[in-house]
Amino acid sequence: MTDITMIEAARKRIGTEAIRTPLLSSPFLDEIAGRRIFVKAECLQRTGSFKFRGGWSAVSALEPDVRKRGVIAFSSGNHAQGVALAAALHGVPSVIIMPQDAPAIKIENTKAYGAEVVLFDRANDDRDAIGAMLSQERGLTLIRPFDEPLVIAGQGTVGLEIAEQGLELGITTADVLVPCGGGGLTSGVALALQANAPGYTVRTCEPEKFDDVARSLASGKIERNEALAGSICDAIITPQPGNITFPIMMNRCGKGIVVSEDEALRAMVLAFLRLKVVVEPGGAVALAAALFHGEEFETDTIIAIASGGNVDPGVMASALSRF
Repeated sequence: MTDITMIEAARKRIGTEAIRTPLLSSPFLDEIAGRRIFVKAECLQRTGSFKFRGGWSAVSALEPDVRKRGVIAFSSGNHAQGVALAAALHGVPSVIIMPQDAPAIKIENTKAYGAEVVLFDRANDDRDAIGAMLSQERGLTLIRPFDEPLVIAGQGTVGLEIAEQGLELGITTADVLVPCGGGGLTSGVALALQANAPGYTVRTCEPEKFDDVARSLASGKIERNEALAGSICDAIITPQPGNITFPIMMNRCGKGIVVSEDEALRAMVLAFLRLKVVVEPGGAVALAAALFHGEEFETDTIIAIASGGNVDPGVMASALSRF
């Protein structure tokens, strides 16, 4: 199980490989939300998302003789790019299993980082079975996207930075909103903040119809989504919370928040216009919750993580033309 010691160790291994991303703010966003809003811009991270942290943490922790054989991962795009770049920087091969309907830019970028990309049909194929087969055939080490302690530890470094940056700004209490798929980022951030900023409350944010984590937190047991695809927020669509991540979230997170796709797209546009950053729909759900679900909060300060910026240009253009 990941703990604060593992997160601190991951930070040492990552060193300067990852960017210490800024906390951004805008009086325009504060006015919409009716409170102070800060955005942790992980969309500015290497590969365009926080996933590089977990990818580097996991690859760098492998024994050299194991690492040189290569790694394998499955992802709709952000974990794919994070692992692919981490593997390339370590000089080892990577195979990434990606859904056929992943945004073209994510598939292209993953290949550009040197990975071999294997596409699958997420509605009919079993990605875990494909991963297990290729891993066994080629001697590759599987790096899971969220239910992996070393990956969680790497994502937890986002929480370490939030605690430090919040202290610099004099923030003692806040709701920290996290776009949540399987829970790797959420659980890592929750562990880091519990240790270093106990006045902060972590809240999960998800799109409608794919709110398995919010429902799981409410029921106290793992709940599944009926659909496995069909949301513009592709980066955070998973069948259910992880077996490792869910207990962490259950013990350390507040009530989950669910936003509409339109709210996520509006948040994307506002981030572009007011903060001058590009955020993908799944990465914008935390900002959407902060801006449009004020009734969910009692604190006067919100820190929303913008978890990724790998948006398809057509989606961005459409959003800008609508709002």
